[in-house]
Amino acid sequence: MSQPPLILTQTAGGTFLLPAVSHHGSPILLTTQPIATMAGRKKTCTTEEVLAILAEDSGAAILPVDSESDDEDLLQPELHPDSSDSDYVLPPSESDEDYEPKMASAPPSHPQPSSPASTQLRPSTRTPPQPSSSSSDSESPEETQHKRKGKASYKSATPRKRGRGGSPRGGSPRGGSPSSRTTEEDLRWHTREEKDQRPEPCRFMPARVPGPALDPITAWSPLSLFRMFFSSSVVQRLIDNTNANALKRSQAGKKYVWKELTVRDFYVFLAIIIFSGLVHVHLRSDYWRKKWPYNFQFPSEKMSRTRFEVILWSLHMSDPKEDEENERKRNTPEYDRLFKIKPLYTDIVTACKAHFQPHQNISIDERMVASKARISMKQYTKNKPIKWGYKLFVLADSSTAYTWNFFVYTGKSESTTGHGLSYSSVMDLLPLPLLGQGYTLFVDNFYTSPALFEDLSTKNIGCCGTIRKNKMEFPRTELNDLPKKAERGDLRWIRRGKILFVKWMDTREVTMCSTVHEAFSGQTVQRKVKQAGVWQTKTVPAPDAVVDYNRSMGGVDVSDALIGYYSVHHKTMKWYKTFFYHFMDIAVVNSFLLYKELSKMKNDPARTKPHTQKSFREKLAAEMLEFAGVPAAEAAAAPSPPPLTCMPVYYGEDATALRKYCKNCSNAGNKTVKTPVYCRKCMVPLCFTSRKNCFMEWHDQTL
Repeated sequence: MSQPPLILTQTAGGTFLLPAVSHHGSPILLTTQPIATMAGRKKTCTTEEVLAILAEDSGAAILPVDSESDDEDLLQPELHPDSSDSDYVLPPSESDEDYEPKMASAPPSHPQPSSPASTQLRPSTRTPPQPSSSSSDSESPEETQHKRKGKASYKSATPRKRGRGGSPRGGSPRGGSPSSRTTEEDLRWHTREEKDQRPEPCRFMPARVPGPALDPITAWSPLSLFRMFFSSSVVQRLIDNTNANALKRSQAGKKYVWKELTVRDFYVFLAIIIFSGLVHVHLRSDYWRKKWPYNFQFPSEKMSRTRFEVILWSLHMSDPKEDEENERKRNTPEYDRLFKIKPLYTDIVTACKAHFQPHQNISIDERMVASKARISMKQYTKNKPIKWGYKLFVLADSSTAYTWNFFVYTGKSESTTGHGLSYSSVMDLLPLPLLGQGYTLFVDNFYTSPALFEDLSTKNIGCCGTIRKNKMEFPRTELNDLPKKAERGDLRWIRRGKILFVKWMDTREVTMCSTVHEAFSGQTVQRKVKQAGVWQTKTVPAPDAVVDYNRSMGGVDVSDALIGYYSVHHKTMKWYKTFFYHFMDIAVVNSFLLYKELSKMKNDPARTKPHTQKSFREKLAAEMLEFAGVPAAEAAAAPSPPPLTCMPVYYGEDATALRKYCKNCSNAGNKTVKTPVYCRKCMVPLCFTSRKNCFMEWHDQTL
């Protein structure tokens, strides 16, 4: 309900507000204090305008009175030390409609502030004393001092203005109490000199012995290792699906000559693809040109250009008939967007897990496969060297960069864990029954969250990673925080249970989160600094989490680099062929890494120099051509290496070369027994002597 307009009039006794339409036939006095800036004014204005003028002229501070809700917050004028509450006589009703100001019995001696019209005045619960000019003369000194103390306490009890979040600015959060402020003091940032309690390390219990799950005694060639991923069954399925797709295209009227694809032709086809990663030309047809500088002997001697292009055009990883059934399910929950790559996709992932067991430190990161195809699966990642393409989430071994597990991201979908993508992607890449326990996972700030780290800690998986400061669980306290101009090497830390938060100043501030590290143990890093115009090496103290993160986080990045050196990736019109090239890269790089690890395990000082990745790929392509030259009957009878049997084998040439802790004795509680013998199939060190036969006991338990 709007109030009637008022007339502002100044008289000798003061300034009056007269309503345009009087309710009782008499003027209503709001204030009797003369206002210099109002001299000579007489106009019709609204209540809001008048109250705004009065508040501006009085200059008194108006602070809010705290209440249970923001709508009930009332404005209370700050009292002058010599004034009294008798200046206002307020009605008992709190409604604006019942509000009727009344004139005080005597004019006050000081100006009083006025609140905006949108607020209400708190009714006074005290009986204000009548002002008297002789009151100060009749009071005793004790009464005067007591009165001043009472007014001071009244002023100090006035709540401060609320800040963001409903808490007084500079005070405790909403609902804060002395206990919460004490907790905030306990959770302050600690300095480097304050000692942190080192968490108990996770007991490393892998499902298998870390390293290649292959017999190190066997002479593994590049082709035999590659066929661990592209096995005879995988190759035969690719050949069958490619023949079926070529027949379908021929029936659709495609004009090209097709001859049934064989194992020999397919291995020559693979050798040409690997050769294209070693020797780069602008156009694929240049490999078959006879003029200089393109007069290559290979591949024209093994396969014509037309035959190669026909195989490439018809290459298919899934059954064309099943493709048609999947297409009928489009726009339904049963539709599989990755169906055309699913057969080879699942085979490669399974092979990556089967032939290698990661060491204790592992890392998870994204990988981009370059593509400019117009397909919804294509992603954009601004912080990657390859910004446009298909995104893969990859788990890699930190020490070898072996790609152990991965999956293709198809776009936004419902999470399998009830959390976001950063949480569910990590859980999907960690098959704990196959992996084991006691691993330390390193991730970047996309994945790091205290919720994820706590859940993995309950599964005996340690975590470490960079964290974003805008995470809800990141400490918000500024007590003893890093200064704005902190020196290089300064750090602060807070521990909340198992989780450690660290701030460290390098060239910029670095924030870390970990469940396996203490804050600082005296480790340092080397940094280049420029002093007096000369670059010098400076030793900078660093948190343990930063040192281990820099050492172990690069597993996926190193794998990406190894793939990029001699990648077989080519531009194609079909999105699924891009993945075929990438799966070949994964198979070749993982085969090379297995070869390196097996070479280390032989421990032969007289062995020949191991292959580099370039020479490994050259040898692999040459062996593919040799394998393709074998007659078809012999090629079909020469599958992948036969399965191994459980047999005891020495790690070295004899029992004194190398010894490892017996697995069976460790499970029994005796962790000090070493043995030079292991099972060549299970890859488990076991005692095998006349007095102690852990080899037999172990296999009797597993059967």
